[in-house]
Amino acid sequence: MIIGIPKEIKIREYRVGLIPAGVKQLVDRGHKVLVQKSAGEGSGIKDEEYVKAGATIVDEAKDVWGKADLVMKVKEPIEPEFPLMREGLVLYTYLHLAAAYELAHELVKRKVTGIAYETIQLADGSLPALRPMSSVAGRMAVQVGAVSLEKERGGKGILLGGVPGVRRGKVVVVGGGVVGVNATKMAMGLGAHVTVLDVNVERLEYLDDVFFGRIQTLYSDPHNVADEVASADLVVGAVLIAGARAPHLVTKEMIASMEPGSVVVDVSVDQGGCIATCRPTTHDDPTYKVDGVIHYCVTNMPGAVARTSTFALNNATIPYVLKLADKGFAEAIREPALARGLNTYKGHITYEAVAKAVGTEFVPYEKLL
Repeated sequence: MIIGIPKEIKIREYRVGLIPAGVKQLVDRGHKVLVQKSAGEGSGIKDEEYVKAGATIVDEAKDVWGKADLVMKVKEPIEPEFPLMREGLVLYTYLHLAAAYELAHELVKRKVTGIAYETIQLADGSLPALRPMSSVAGRMAVQVGAVSLEKERGGKGILLGGVPGVRRGKVVVVGGGVVGVNATKMAMGLGAHVTVLDVNVERLEYLDDVFFGRIQTLYSDPHNVADEVASADLVVGAVLIAGARAPHLVTKEMIASMEPGSVVVDVSVDQGGCIATCRPTTHDDPTYKVDGVIHYCVTNMPGAVARTSTFALNNATIPYVLKLADKGFAEAIREPALARGLNTYKGHITYEAVAKAVGTEFVPYEKLL
């Protein structure tokens, strides 16, 4: 199989779909890997490293997309890449189609086989290819939130850890999954007062145990969310429903109740956001204010720490691309975890939550094989 690795073109996206170690694994199994020139530079990987691993360097994106059987990326294709997609191509990347109506319909129209990292799901419900970037984003959420609280950034001038004799900052984490856990770790490390809200009581019990009772856990209902958000210095949106749009758990009214200069970071912005006032931003222009509250809603947060993110992501995605390359799509997709990653196939949406979100008929992939 020919695997293509294009250079990411989203604003300030420095990650790359495959590292040299992954190239070597594929080449050693008899596959061919095409890497676009300078695709890895943002992650500190030189073209020479790819060549040493056995890859072929090509100059243009069209050479990657046009010759590859499978294109492996990091971020979802954006408009300039749409014409490069073609019928029968296997696209293996983050897609987040529930919040990307235009892309979903382009993949359907062009009959691209779209496998989304974020919906590959194991039998226990975990999302192995989403976990590493959720870990990065959760940790970054507190990091960027802490900086945004500084007065010179427009914040209220709160130090999350406080100092002796002065109250600590309050961080409210909405969602106790991978993003929420990592945000909590960082916030606690800085010395903040942390509250985590979730609808899963067993999850709250787990969090109470692993953090030795040093955090406040609350059931996530509208009353509790409203109370906690109103008194928060930093709110981290960490809600995920696999494949579907995130529900708006933090309303406009809740945002208006916060003190001016407070900060919200919505990590679920890729899936539409769990904060009603959220809208996608970029690393070039990451924040805006609503009712005096700073909003940080960058859709590719981990791209800012590209080297860490690229290597962490590849650790999770390489096992599945090896299966796709070795077995071919039709055979590899019979594995349940990988099958759950299939979002589009032969001109249809094959993931039910995505179909509902974009207003398209859902067709089980088994009917199309």
